[in-house]
Formats: sequence, C-alpha cells, structure tokens
Amino acid sequence: MNTFNLTIATPDGNKFEGEVVKFDVRGVMGELTVMANHIPFVTTVVSAPCKIELDDGTVKNAKSDGGLLTVGKDSTTYFSGSFEFVEE
Repeated sequence: MNTFNLTIATPDGNKFEGEVVKFDVRGVMGELTVMANHIPFVTTVVSAPCKIELDDGTVKNAKSDGGLLTVGKDSTTYFSGSFEFVEE
C-alpha cells in the first residue's frame, strides 16, 4: 500500500510521526480521510475521534480537541491543542 508521512503536533510536542496508509479526522464540513497522493489542502478540524492506519494494518484510535490540518504533496501535518491515543 502507498504511505505518506504524518506528523501530529501539539503544544506538548509531537504525539506521532511516521508513515501511514490512512488518517481519518472530522473537518468542519464533515468526515475526512487522507491517503497517499491526496490533493493538497488546509482545513480546520473539529473535536472528534481520529484514526490512523499503519502499513501493517494496525489501527490507532485517538481523540483530539480539534486544530488545523495541512495536507501537502508528500506529507500531512495536524496541529492540535491536544491529542491522545485511546485503547479499544
């Protein structure tokens, strides 16, 4: 599967940095899924659960209080006030 670099940054430091297959968040206009080669854009993200899928099929669930998502040609950065992984 194609991957892209995802960085999740908070005021307390980076909570995640690595290659992922998919990143699911909720933007102000609804649910978003970012995958490799996504068209670049910037949007506001609202407080909601998030999901990261790794190349090995592992899924990491998290909660976030919202922030700013920037999707570039080769990498994606999510700036959030808080981001915590949750066990399911």
